[in-house]
Amino acid sequence: MKKNRAFLKWAGGKFPLLDDIQRHLPAGDCLIEPFVGAGSVFLNTDFPNYILADINSDLINLYDIVKTRVDEFVTDARALFTSETNDAEFYYARRQEFNRCTDAYRRGVLFLYLNRHCYNGLCRYNLSGEFNVPFGSYRRPYFPQDELYWFSERSQNATFVCESYDVTLNRAQKGAVVYCDPPYAPLSATANFTAYHTNSFSLRQQQHLAELAEKLSIESRIPVLISNHDTPLTREWYQAAQQLHQIKARRSISRSGTGRIQVNELLALFTGG
Repeated sequence: MKKNRAFLKWAGGKFPLLDDIQRHLPAGDCLIEPFVGAGSVFLNTDFPNYILADINSDLINLYDIVKTRVDEFVTDARALFTSETNDAEFYYARRQEFNRCTDAYRRGVLFLYLNRHCYNGLCRYNLSGEFNVPFGSYRRPYFPQDELYWFSERSQNATFVCESYDVTLNRAQKGAVVYCDPPYAPLSATANFTAYHTNSFSLRQQQHLAELAEKLSIESRIPVLISNHDTPLTREWYQAAQQLHQIKARRSISRSGTGRIQVNELLALFTGG
C-alpha cells in the first residue's frame, strides 16, 4: 500500500517505521496521539476518529487551518515558494515577522515556509519562545501541495488540541487506542539531545509517560503503544509493557567524537493483560 508523507519536515518523524507501527497498533474506535508531530501515523492509519495533540501551539494552529481552509492556504503559502523567496535575507525577514506575528492564519503560512526553508526542517524555539532555526540553503525547497490536500481530507475526522501529553492521556475514553511518539530519550545519561520545543522533555516525563500508559491499559483497558530509542533506560521504563518489539536500526545518530552510530528502536505495547 502506498505510504502518504506528511507535508512538514520533522525531526524524528515516524515515516520509516510505519510498517512496524501499523503491525503492532491495536484496532479501536479512535486513535489518540499525544505527540502528533508531523502526523505520519495519523496519515497512514484508518481509524473512525482521531484526537491529535501536541504542546506546540504553532503546529496545532497550522493543522486547524489546513483542515478548514486548505484551498486558501495552498494559494497563500505557494506564493512563498519561489526562487526569490529561497534567499537567506528573505528567510530571516520572514522569521522575524513570524516571531512578531499575532495573526493565527499568517503565522500558519509562515510556519510552513520556515519549516521547508530552514536547516533540516527543525522546529526549535529559544527561551523567549522565538523560532530560531537558521536558513537551510536548499536548492529548491519542495512545496507539498498534494500532501496538504491529503492531510486536509484525512483531518475531517480529527480533532486537534494543544495540550500536554498527560492531559490528553487522562481524557482518553474507552474504545480508544493510544500511540505515543515522545521526543527520543537520550542515548546515554550524559548525551545531549535536542529539545524540540521550549519545554524540553525530561527523563522524569519519559518515566511518567510509561507510568500513565501502564495505568491507562490496566484501569481503562485502553491499549498504549510507545516508540523510543532502544536503550537500557527505555527498557527499564517500559518493563511493565506486555510486548516489547525491537526494530533494527533504520537511522544513525551523530555522537560527538565517535562519528555516527546505528540506533535500534523499541516499540512498547501496554495492553493491561
